[in-house]
Amino acid sequence: MIVIKNKTAIRKMEIAGAKLLDLFTQVASFIRPGITTLDIDSFIANQLKQRGLTSRAKGYMGYKYVSCISVNDVVVHGVPSAAVVLKDKDLVKVDLCASYKGYCADMARCFFIGDADSNVVRFVEVAQKALDAGIAQARAGNRLSDISAAVQTEVEKNGFGIVREFAGHGIGKQMHEDPEILNYGKPGQEPVLRPGMTFAIEPMITMGKHNVYIAGDGWTVKTEDKSLAAHVEDTVLVTSGAPKILTRLSDRG
Repeated sequence: MIVIKNKTAIRKMEIAGAKLLDLFTQVASFIRPGITTLDIDSFIANQLKQRGLTSRAKGYMGYKYVSCISVNDVVVHGVPSAAVVLKDKDLVKVDLCASYKGYCADMARCFFIGDADSNVVRFVEVAQKALDAGIAQARAGNRLSDISAAVQTEVEKNGFGIVREFAGHGIGKQMHEDPEILNYGKPGQEPVLRPGMTFAIEPMITMGKHNVYIAGDGWTVKTEDKSLAAHVEDTVLVTSGAPKILTRLSDRG
């Protein structure tokens, strides 16, 4: 069942999104060569506390950290580690779900370490365009799979792969709610979208083949061919008009 959020719930999610967006601006300033992914997680933990936010990753199925930090061929769910030291040319994805007064916002962004190669910059731009294309379809009266199809079209026309095993999701009181939002599929299928629905839309794409595997830690998802992966995510509210992106400044209202 897809939960329709009332005004009180939406307001809490808007605040969570605004605080999360502000936190990501600080993360962008903190990330640099020589620090570890565990350093980043510790920094984020402190920033969450300062903003009155609660990590929804920590404790989830035994997960021990407040964020997922995925480097290069890691697609998602990278476990922060003192052994992973960032270096020039790395592509880092930070994924963070946090709640404010019981309601969540979920967000992921890519960060370049040093000067990125032009092909990597383009790759990340395509991930962002795919996210934007999916969000544009999150309108009342559209079908859920319209989001999925829009993401797939944008990614595949640029020659990149789409991860099949992981997907976006509904969000609200829980980090993961119905429905599952695939990043591929045919338009015009699945439930009709209604105002008050809230989604975490998150393209996960690869520079090579789309095949992935889960590493021995049970969390870290990597590309089988070791190609680079990109992951971006926003929390989106379906309204009676244009979609409202709760994790972007210009769309908070």
